[in-house]
Amino acid sequence: MNSNRSPQQITFSVWKALFLREAISRISKERAAWIWLLLEPIAHVTVMVIFFTVIRQKDLAGVELTVFLLLGILSFLLVRNISTRSMEAITANAALFSYRQVRPVDTVLVRAALESLLIAIVVILTFSAAGLLGFEVIPSKPLLVIYSLALLASSGLGFGLIFSALGNLVPEVGRIGHMLFHPLYLMSAVIYPAFIIPAPYRDFVMLNPLVHGIESVRGGFFADYHVVEEVSLSYLAAFAMFSVFLGLLLQVRFQQRLLAR
Repeated sequence: MNSNRSPQQITFSVWKALFLREAISRISKERAAWIWLLLEPIAHVTVMVIFFTVIRQKDLAGVELTVFLLLGILSFLLVRNISTRSMEAITANAALFSYRQVRPVDTVLVRAALESLLIAIVVILTFSAAGLLGFEVIPSKPLLVIYSLALLASSGLGFGLIFSALGNLVPEVGRIGHMLFHPLYLMSAVIYPAFIIPAPYRDFVMLNPLVHGIESVRGGFFADYHVVEEVSLSYLAAFAMFSVFLGLLLQVRFQQRLLAR
């Protein structure tokens, strides 16, 4: 029998093995890791709900406050977790590069896929709990929500590919990549609607592609949500494709240097 495998079969086997390794490491590395995955978005939402309750505001942008915040925070965490975890993939799996079948880009792609799956599970569990508590959790345009989240996840993958390559070549760039998400949290309409930003400043904020994705998620979820006319999923899609392409280009261009680290 011919035991030779095609390159596609080898790549799939590598991805499968890496995925299982990453999944076991991600869940068992810290005690009660699953609980922390769920607690992070809940803690964010709880703090913000308390804040808005103190100022006597029970809804935001004409929609239910808790669900509004959940959508923004989970959408942002999707991008952030994929990006930051992917940035560390090459360093964390450096020992595996002694196997010629494993390439740096494989570790980044697999870790991004794992983080996407984990966030998807967190979203399902969180919104299931919200539904049991009486909140409206059925989106008015589910395909728009899914498409927007897919573009946000792709943007996170692009960030991860770029900064995992550059961060291993120039450590300072990696630190900048992690720090970048602190101001982005405040500049991505995570806890406020984009339409409250005054017009002269809104054009600047809308340069951030994450705003387009998060606002589109809310627009697809709430039938009566006011999405500003500047929101464009085409802009987000172009950014996602460009960042993924640039990241893959950097991975291929500097593969030998990444293997040697």
